[in-house]
Amino acid sequence: MVCVPKEMKTFCRAPKCKKHQLHKVAQYKQGKGSKIAQGARRYNRKQQGYGGQTKPVFHKKAKTTKKIVLRLTCTSCKLKTCRAIKRCKHFELGVSSKQK
Repeated sequence: MVCVPKEMKTFCRAPKCKKHQLHKVAQYKQGKGSKIAQGARRYNRKQQGYGGQTKPVFHKKAKTTKKIVLRLTCTSCKLKTCRAIKRCKHFELGVSSKQK
């Protein structure tokens, strides 16, 4: 289990900061896919009509975990950066130690 604090002090790359600042930590979440993106339009056009599934559907899933990505927001300049950490099955944000 990985526990990450809600605020951490780390380096800010923004031109106005360029030093260690306090950052707010959040877990990165992928946004909703766009229906008007070129790949989605091409796929939908190819799927139309007779002929069944035209593109391969991936079934051989090997990984059981995903890499956790932290979204760091600088409290002074509001610059947002992403930082990937290792794979884990359980991830908690804002829990300092094990509580029983």
